[in-house]
Amino acid sequence: MGPVVERPAERCTSSATELELLKQRAAERIDEAAERLGALSRAIWSAPELAYEEHRAHGELTRFFEREPPAASWAVQPHFGLPTAFRAEWAPPEAAAGPGALQLAFLCEYDALPALGHACGHNLIAEVGAAAALGLRAALESIAAPPPVKVIVLGTPAEEEGGGKIDLIKAGAFENLDVVFMAHPSQENAAYLPDVAEHENGMQSLPHGKQALPGNCVLPPTFLCFYYRCFFIYQCFSNTYSNMGASRWLCSVTVKYYGKASHAAAYPWEGVNALDAAVLAYNNLSALRQQMKPTWRVHGIIKNGGVKPNIIPSYSELLYYFRAPSMKELHVLTKKAEDSFRAAALATGCTVEIKSEAHDYYNVIPNKTLCSAYMENGKKLGVEFISEDAVLNGPSGSTDFGNVSFVVPGIHPYFYIGTDALNHTEEYTEAAGSQAAQWYTLRTAKALAMTALDVIFKPQLLEGIRKEFKSKLQEEQLLNTPA
Repeated sequence: MGPVVERPAERCTSSATELELLKQRAAERIDEAAERLGALSRAIWSAPELAYEEHRAHGELTRFFEREPPAASWAVQPHFGLPTAFRAEWAPPEAAAGPGALQLAFLCEYDALPALGHACGHNLIAEVGAAAALGLRAALESIAAPPPVKVIVLGTPAEEEGGGKIDLIKAGAFENLDVVFMAHPSQENAAYLPDVAEHENGMQSLPHGKQALPGNCVLPPTFLCFYYRCFFIYQCFSNTYSNMGASRWLCSVTVKYYGKASHAAAYPWEGVNALDAAVLAYNNLSALRQQMKPTWRVHGIIKNGGVKPNIIPSYSELLYYFRAPSMKELHVLTKKAEDSFRAAALATGCTVEIKSEAHDYYNVIPNKTLCSAYMENGKKLGVEFISEDAVLNGPSGSTDFGNVSFVVPGIHPYFYIGTDALNHTEEYTEAAGSQAAQWYTLRTAKALAMTALDVIFKPQLLEGIRKEFKSKLQEEQLLNTPA
């Protein structure tokens, strides 16, 4: 988050009528650009690309800002920190040269899902970010003496897998930002939904030439490394139970069992069945569900289970996701899972290797102050938000925006796109590319741009956003300090 700068009083004060006129101008600009924005979204939707491979989408977005009139008005940096990330920036001339400008960023996502394409509507996320930025710029340009503000668009790849925002955090892309904005397609309108934290586990390879004893679980403490890595980077700031809903930490784990191949009919006793280990591990975790808390989530698949029925499998592989409302609880859950994996190896005589992925998705820290401003603007545009009870009791997923919410205050609302189809389905892919989704998408962009204008021209709002951000981080620390 950028430094707190005392802005000139005459630039911070604006009558309600003047501010509403600025919001109207932002909305008008978004409508004026509707055709270009729709074409941008369709170009991304029609050529879906997986995480870290979004080269065409990257090109479409960078060209969009490079060609935005007048020429070269946006400073565009392609390949910003990652090959398929970018940064586009606009500021009034005096703000561009001077220090202390308020820096507001709109985030774009544009990766797709395997086999399904844009079944999570990331083409619309990119469109919302671009549209909101255009609207905010137009509003500021209509002022004779605009305040020192930088409007930034960050292209953040690999949300579905890998965590591109986490890479960009490490690369410093979020340094000095004051507030970040993005919006995600859904089945309803909500200023906040509980996005869970996720931990991905991958294989921890054996050192070359090292032989592990049968049943011995090779765990140079991957789960513990995850735990302390979070503690070090964010001083143990983790997920909180908020009265706006409970998010969860997420981690992903790959488990690999090694056995011994043998002819399954002639001499099966010579083999060590790695598939049996995988099935036992799967069943161990299934049996564990009875003792799991309602807020815990465990889901996994067997990715590899052998090559032929008459060969005892010498290798098997599982992929699991673990989610819990806090880092402390996730540590308990993953320890139980670790015991289940080890037990399967011991029972079958296999060797097991476990590794967590490099990036863990944190929960989204909600900022009620910012959410309230967004809802107020959304209602002016006719948005009907779901009730707080529906938020509390609704489903939850995971996003790398959660990691962003630990380093800069922001908002990650959800918006209806004209369909009741569920995300990650073929039906949602079709809806995300439909013309019907455009009206809802641009309405959401208007609400984000209007909220950004509130942040700029209502100093007490920005102060409240910052104060709540610091308070929530302190709550996270208390929830997740090791016992």
